[in-house]
Amino acid sequence: MDTRRLILVMIFTFSSFLLWENWQKYNQPKPAAEVAAAAGTPAAAASGDAPRPSVSLQPGSVTPPTATATPAAVGETFTVRTDLVEATISTQGGDIVRLELFKYKEQEDKEKNFVLFDAKHQYFAQSGLIGEGLPTHRSTFRRVAGTNELADGADELQVRLEADAANGSKVAKILTFRRNSYVVDVTWEITNGSAQPIAPHAYFQIQRDGEAPAGESAMMMTYTGPTVYTEEGKYQKLSFSDVASNSAKFVKTADNGWVAMVQHYFVAAFVPTEKTPREFYMRKLDNANAYQAGVIVPVAEIAPGASVTAKATLFAGPQEQAALKQVSTGLDLVVDYGWLTVVAAPIFWALQFIHGIVGNWGWAIVVLTVIIKGIFFPLSATSYKSMAKMRLLTPRLMQLKERYGDDKQRLNQEMMKLYQTEKVNPLGGCLPILIQIPVFIALYWVLLGAVEMRDAPWILWIKDMASPDPYYILPVIMIASMIIQMRLNPTPPDPIQAKVMMAMPFVFGIMFLWFPAGLVLYWVVNNVLSIAQQWQITRMIEAGSKAANDAKA
Repeated sequence: MDTRRLILVMIFTFSSFLLWENWQKYNQPKPAAEVAAAAGTPAAAASGDAPRPSVSLQPGSVTPPTATATPAAVGETFTVRTDLVEATISTQGGDIVRLELFKYKEQEDKEKNFVLFDAKHQYFAQSGLIGEGLPTHRSTFRRVAGTNELADGADELQVRLEADAANGSKVAKILTFRRNSYVVDVTWEITNGSAQPIAPHAYFQIQRDGEAPAGESAMMMTYTGPTVYTEEGKYQKLSFSDVASNSAKFVKTADNGWVAMVQHYFVAAFVPTEKTPREFYMRKLDNANAYQAGVIVPVAEIAPGASVTAKATLFAGPQEQAALKQVSTGLDLVVDYGWLTVVAAPIFWALQFIHGIVGNWGWAIVVLTVIIKGIFFPLSATSYKSMAKMRLLTPRLMQLKERYGDDKQRLNQEMMKLYQTEKVNPLGGCLPILIQIPVFIALYWVLLGAVEMRDAPWILWIKDMASPDPYYILPVIMIASMIIQMRLNPTPPDPIQAKVMMAMPFVFGIMFLWFPAGLVLYWVVNNVLSIAQQWQITRMIEAGSKAANDAKA
């Protein structure tokens, strides 16, 4: 296998990877027309009905029916602030209908803070109770007077909303926000005011439309949709199309796990108390491009006059792996590296460690690229030596092609004889690089999925490692470096193949115009190091060949 075949194999492998990911994304349902956002108020018309199961005390027997998007009155809203977020809460259901993150900026407008929950995507964190006369996320609550901002020196901010049940019970929904955290504790406090014991259930659900976040490039095959984690089923991603057709397969009952809505860099997840029986559900709202992913937990039987609480933890924020691990087992898996997780996880750990030393994610990528290049230097050296020897043989191979061009069998025999005589392995330049491909793809996923890169500056014009280079300087440098690499490789004997190979840098360069700057930086550094290694090894091989020829002369 000569050098041109090696390069074609690499291009085919990487292109196949991108095409496969694009096929996966293509098979997700096409988004409906964008829903117009109401100014400061949620799209309540698509909020859906509460789960209305046939309530049973036996865990696992709760099955929510299909929801319908029936109109409902929109409640009043108020906002609360912590050091990290500003949350807008509606008195309808006590739901969080808008969540602004102070540490992150919008992808398309860096002057604005990123908003996770919003009316545009019908993205809300909802919860309610299941039981006769008990309030749901469609019921009206009244807020108990309290502060709207996390006080200096305070570790938490508590918001209390109350409602009266039809059976005389008193119900309170308590949202507890914490300092330096994206965790919100959602607690239901139920006091049975009836003359009979009651055994309600509490449900916690996340609603969102089926559209990908704004600013996502078609070249970045990221996942948007609901997910479930249990010890039995592990991490399960469920497409919107499967949810819409009721064909989504996932573990529905367990005493552990969580449910979430995932998008690039961010996640919203409900995590019930550990070892509490729970049932997960997914559903599409009728006549609306909105989906709900939720979990139902039984509440202990409440005697007349007694009170009981039911609680779940809501995490709504960036996919910072260290923070996710502290919330629940498996929640860090939303940072999905796919089948290369076993390779990608150590790479991210190394990148994070280097960042702790250099203090800049751009330079951390540079250092990590140098380290990976150093680890694979023996394999790269073998590949470059083979390329250099093939480069020396190119004139003789051209002569053989001219002599035996009409006899393919004889041409192949003469070429193999030449390889044996000169002790050149035509596969020597291919196999070492093929071994490295999984590492390169894993690093691609690490750089693509790490929210730490978002809004992280490098130098000069690069202000966000997760956004494309605004002036396309890095992609242009990458094209130039690929052209130099082509010049160092053996020239293909076929003129058409030579033209195709020379076009490849521009094809890849155009693709990388829309890639995050962190990914392009990795490829640029990798190419520069490859050029230096290949040039040095080629120079040594050619010098050795010249000395040998001089000695023979």
